[in-house]
Amino acid sequence: MQPTLTAIREVMCEHIYPLEPDFLAPETGFRDLLPRLEAVRRVVKERGLWAPHLPEAYGGMGLSLSEFALVSEELGRSPLGHYAFNCQAPDVGNMELLLEHGTPAQKEKFLLPLARGEIRSCFSMTEPDHPGSNPAWMAATAVREGDHYRIEGHKWFTSSAEGAAFAIVMVITNPDASRYRRASMLIVPLDTPGFRVVRNIPVMGHPGEDYHSHAEVRYENCRVPVENLLGPEGHGFALAQERLGPGRIHHCMRWIGICERAFDLMCRRAATRQVAPGRTLGEQGVVQAWIAESRAEINAARMLVLHAARRIDEVGQYAARDDISIIKFYVAGVLQRVLDRAIQVHGALGVTDDTPLAYWYRHERAARIYDGPDEVHKIALARRILRAYAPESSER
Repeated sequence: MQPTLTAIREVMCEHIYPLEPDFLAPETGFRDLLPRLEAVRRVVKERGLWAPHLPEAYGGMGLSLSEFALVSEELGRSPLGHYAFNCQAPDVGNMELLLEHGTPAQKEKFLLPLARGEIRSCFSMTEPDHPGSNPAWMAATAVREGDHYRIEGHKWFTSSAEGAAFAIVMVITNPDASRYRRASMLIVPLDTPGFRVVRNIPVMGHPGEDYHSHAEVRYENCRVPVENLLGPEGHGFALAQERLGPGRIHHCMRWIGICERAFDLMCRRAATRQVAPGRTLGEQGVVQAWIAESRAEINAARMLVLHAARRIDEVGQYAARDDISIIKFYVAGVLQRVLDRAIQVHGALGVTDDTPLAYWYRHERAARIYDGPDEVHKIALARRILRAYAPESSER
């Protein structure tokens, strides 16, 4: 893996970090960078680093989840890293779903162009009127009418919908079934009549654009053919859980990459910023404590995530569910603390967009919310742990 990681670092330094000032500048945005990002993507393909998560048959590197975790950390050091290598969320999860559960026709129409980087996609599950922490409870429906499904629903935080070619939407198709058999997943091309982007949702004042955006969308008499059903009808919840397990590895290692970049910026600032003639910020005891605490927490977080990735590779994500819950809330907390310390060390500079710290602080606060709030993971983990201590019967 080391040669691969070295090659990735070279691309990051040569081609991706130089794009960050324009990405962060208020007068430009992601869309302005697309021509230059496409040039970087060509370099990535030429160097054999494209789509590390996909099998070689689909143009990828064929890495295991544990190997991809290491790649995700490197790419996470820049807001543009994953996109440049075509392994960005939500596309990475949609590719994995289509790879495992798509029909040959679905793979030909949706997966192959996604794998080649010719199109983007979005994932449409969260609803404004229902808690995302309870994915078994939602209002969006799809009623089968002949050879079509008619979709009605209101979704939001459908990430990257602007400019995407299709959505994978989770809807109720079997309302009378058991709780975890009511939902299904459907593929919806975004040019389908009845699909409407209401707005890009401002995240702490920034609505974003194109790939870097989160949309509120409505499905209004939106009809798709039955062959757009992904997996069996009624298996939407199971597919969502299958998507989220590896997805948490992807996110957590990306967060660790952010932490490493923030740590590096913090240390450079502490070592060079003078607070008085001849005295640097790094000589302050409290700053030294922040640096030590951050180093320990980042190292611990990495070990936890790599352990969880190995467990998923070896025994599957159901058996590794405790490990997955642990990394979700632990790494999200480390991310928030490290970013906060780095901003504090930078002082006023830290809240500007002259460094990526403020961008990450705005957009990654949600790490403790999406894919299940920290509190839900803690409760679920504690309940599973306590079962081992419970009496075998009420008589004991």
